[in-house]
Amino acid sequence: MRGGLVTLGEALGVVAATDPGPLAPGAALRMDFAGAEATVAIGVRRLGHDSAWVGCLGDDAVGVMIRDRLRAERVDLSRSRIDPERPTGLMLRERRTADRIRVTYYRRDLAGSRLSATEIDAGQIAAAGVLHITGITPALSVSAREAVHAAVGIAVEAGVPVALDINYRRALWTAEDAAAELSKLVTRADIVFAGVEEAALLVPPDAPAVMAEALAALGPSQVVLKLGAEGALAYAGGAVIIQPPFTVTAVDPVGAGDAFVAGYLAGVLDGGSIRERLHLAALCGAFAVSVTGDWTGLPFRHELGLLDGADIQR
Repeated sequence: MRGGLVTLGEALGVVAATDPGPLAPGAALRMDFAGAEATVAIGVRRLGHDSAWVGCLGDDAVGVMIRDRLRAERVDLSRSRIDPERPTGLMLRERRTADRIRVTYYRRDLAGSRLSATEIDAGQIAAAGVLHITGITPALSVSAREAVHAAVGIAVEAGVPVALDINYRRALWTAEDAAAELSKLVTRADIVFAGVEEAALLVPPDAPAVMAEALAALGPSQVVLKLGAEGALAYAGGAVIIQPPFTVTAVDPVGAGDAFVAGYLAGVLDGGSIRERLHLAALCGAFAVSVTGDWTGLPFRHELGLLDGADIQR
C-alpha cells in the first residue's frame, strides 16, 4: 500500500492589504503565507491523506511562521531545510481597486530558490502515492530545476504517479524557456493540470477538449484543464469528462487552482474514478474562492457536504 503525497517547491510570506486603494502609511495589512505546492500539501492532508512538503525556508520570523503552520496542519517537513544565509521570500499583495489585485514578489536568490537535489529523499518519494510538481519550481534556479528532475526520475523508476501543474509564472521565465522545460516534464508526467492559456504554451490554441487531447498525446494518461468559472474537464482513455462549477459567492480567487489540484490528487489517493476526482477538485476550488487567502479556505473532508448537498465520506 503506497503512502500519500510528496511535493516540492517554494513557500513565501505574504503581506496583504485588507482594504482597497494604493499602499500608504498606516494602511491595514494582513500577514500570511503562500506557495502552490504547500497549499496542495495542506489540502491533501485536510482530506485525510499524508502529505510531505520539501523546500527551503530562511532562518527568520517568516520562515518560522510558515514552518509552524505547516506542522500545525500535520504536513511532513522532514526533508525541508532551513537556510541560515538567505531570508524567506515575500509577496506583497495590494488591492489597488475593489476588484483588482496587484502582486509584487521578492524572491530572487532567496531561500526558496536554494532548493537542491540534496533535499530529495529517494525512499520518501518511492514510498509515495503521488509526486506533485509545478512549473514554478524549475523556474526558481538551476538547483531547484535539478531537484525537480531528480524527484521525477526517482518517481518514474519506482512507478509512483507524477502529477504536474503547469502553473506558468511569466515573471520567472519567458514563455519560450518555460515551454522548453515543461515539455520535458509533461512527457514524464502521468497527470497534467493546466489552464487554457497555460496549455497553449505546449499545444496549439483550440477548444479545451482538443487541447487536452493534444496534451495527452505528449505522454500523460490524464490531462485536466481548469476552466475557472466554467468548471473543468479531464481527458483520459480517449474520453472527455466535464465538471461544471459549484455556485458560490467568490471572495478571493487566489489559491483556487491549487485547491482544485489538492482535491483531485486526494481523489487519486482515495482510489476514486476520474469523475469522482473532478467532483472533489471542483468542491475544493469552490471552498477556496469563498474565503480570503491562499490556503485558509481548504476544506476538511467532513465539511464537503456544506457545498455538495451530499457528504462525500470514505
